[in-house]
Amino acid sequence: MTTSSNAYEYLDNVGPQEQARLAAVRRYRLVDQPVEDAYDRIAFVAGAIFDTPIATVSLVERDRVWLAACQGLSGVRQIGTEPGLCASVIAQDDVYVINDAAVDPRTLEHPLVRGELGLRFYAAAPIRTHDGYRLGTVNVIDNRPREASPRQLRALENLASIVSDELELRLMVIRSAAAEQRMRETVN
Repeated sequence: MTTSSNAYEYLDNVGPQEQARLAAVRRYRLVDQPVEDAYDRIAFVAGAIFDTPIATVSLVERDRVWLAACQGLSGVRQIGTEPGLCASVIAQDDVYVINDAAVDPRTLEHPLVRGELGLRFYAAAPIRTHDGYRLGTVNVIDNRPREASPRQLRALENLASIVSDELELRLMVIRSAAAEQRMRETVN
């Protein structure tokens, strides 16, 4: 596991690489959409593997983190991009773990740690597209400190890979529908 650079610097970077990553987030047309069962099931399984009260599938945009699925936080669909959690995970390739956010310097000032939620444990695996962009995370959250086993962390990585596969299937459907629409327009 590696520590990330300042997530604000990463997200404020509007250079070509970040522009391409943001375009990759948008190409899947999942942000601002209703929760889909496939992602909801993945969040459920992540929470079950870790026995945590909260698990999400997230996509990191420039100014917010969109929760494509969320188990355990009723009605929450987006959060901020403050450093230390999802926005920091996309700045690296490895699984990211915070065993006790109340004492970890990466998260001391995060609103989810200092606020009502009282986040203490956080583990996330980045969702990487087949062309290498890190779009978001599959993550688990608890309000008590804890350790994660290597097997649990590997399972989280596999769930993030499954999300990536689901996104590619989604993209194929989007492209197929667009091609069909173009064909209809040229026939008429």
